[in-house]
Amino acid sequence: MHSFLYRLNALLTFSLTILAFICGMASFSDNFNTPSPSVDLKVLNVNWFLKQYGNDEVSLTFSVEADLRSLFTWNTKQIFVFVAAEYETPKNALNQISLWDGIIPSKDYAKFSTQISNKYQFIDQGTNLRGIPFNLTLHWHVMPKTGKMFADKIVMSGYRLPDEYR
Repeated sequence: MHSFLYRLNALLTFSLTILAFICGMASFSDNFNTPSPSVDLKVLNVNWFLKQYGNDEVSLTFSVEADLRSLFTWNTKQIFVFVAAEYETPKNALNQISLWDGIIPSKDYAKFSTQISNKYQFIDQGTNLRGIPFNLTLHWHVMPKTGKMFADKIVMSGYRLPDEYR
């Protein structure tokens, strides 16, 4: 006959094995989801563009219209989104500056439209920003309840900073 502790140990081991299996299946089921998010980013205005303390600084007003509901599955806890300006300079092949970010806690908030100025400073070391082309990119990181986190982005290109300070 087995003791009470032996039976309790067997029950807990079996329960945790089943729980780990269910978590693994939940994570695996996310591979069958094919999200199709839609995003529209537009620069509405360059509020100011100046040289301050030897560095270029820009303030933008932009609009974000996004429908990220297809990223949510029953395994999604939340989604972290951010808008970044991406550009090239003679020193660096890729520069990324986060302009705005947010957390989408549920599918109810995953379709949104907003007009905002950059939340974080758009500063480049030196005077490299005059007249350069840049992209606005919406990045997202899907944080699941169980399993691995995945990230993706949509790039909107064709923007250019002014040639002169204002």
